[in-house]
Amino acid sequence: MNTGLWPLALYFFSAIALVIIMIGLSSLLGESHKERTTGDPYESGMVVTGSAHVRFNAPFYLIAVFFVIFDLETLFIISWAVAIRELGWTGYIEILAFIAVLFLSLIYLWRVGALDLLSKHKLICRKSPSAEAARKH
Repeated sequence: MNTGLWPLALYFFSAIALVIIMIGLSSLLGESHKERTTGDPYESGMVVTGSAHVRFNAPFYLIAVFFVIFDLETLFIISWAVAIRELGWTGYIEILAFIAVLFLSLIYLWRVGALDLLSKHKLICRKSPSAEAARKH
């Protein structure tokens, strides 16, 4: 074995041993009771009703994805701002290109209609048979 890799191997095996010891001790020393409600999910003290398979509206997931994407770009721009003096004009031109790509992607999302969530949701609700049946009752 190479002398340069033994600290890494020692660290790896000690981490694995620590995990095994922690899991073993928690199974030996931890509570083990089997009551009727032990396996039930606990949602902030609310009684569980109905199935766990509930349909969520997909546009809300799109909002979350857009937020993560544009939030990461904010991180890149802030890190550029911290190192602006070292980057000089080259860094300035690169951040302008980066912001231009962001702006073009935002325009693309707007033109495709990915940001019109409420109008799409109302349109879907108007056309769905379940919404029609719910309106009649």
